[in-house]
Amino acid sequence: MGIFDVMILIAIIITVIVVILYFLNKWAGKRMANQQEMVAKHKQTATIYIIDKKKDKITNANLPKAMASQIPRMGRIMKMPLVKAKIGPQIMTLIADNAVFPALPVKKNVTVEIAGAYIVSMKGQKTKKQMAEQRKARRKTSGTDTAEAAPSWKTRILSLIRR
Repeated sequence: MGIFDVMILIAIIITVIVVILYFLNKWAGKRMANQQEMVAKHKQTATIYIIDKKKDKITNANLPKAMASQIPRMGRIMKMPLVKAKIGPQIMTLIADNAVFPALPVKKNVTVEIAGAYIVSMKGQKTKKQMAEQRKARRKTSGTDTAEAAPSWKTRILSLIRR
């Protein structure tokens, strides 16, 4: 078996792997589209009070056993964004979308769209870029305000030494 034969064998193996990945991606895309369609069909708007939010394993959360049994094995192993919230008189643990989770404020009432125990979106949600711009703007305004309002400790010490 020469080098040419080995190169052809490697090319065939890589081609087979690429074809398999293509069809798996196509299958997963169809499945995801069906799930998104189902979520869109069942989502409701609700006002909730967020008690706590954290990324943790599903097994550590207080989810109903029927719901926990439906989660795939990989979902049980991975850490997921969990939100403990009060919906009406009931306190529940909900699963948040990865895009929504960073924007959810703790200890506040929020209007969200819920599909079962899944937080789909939040009303008035800002993108990561908008949130970063707000943080930068707050830092700039707080930095100039504190510098004008009260001198830093170094400035105070230098002024005391000069006297």
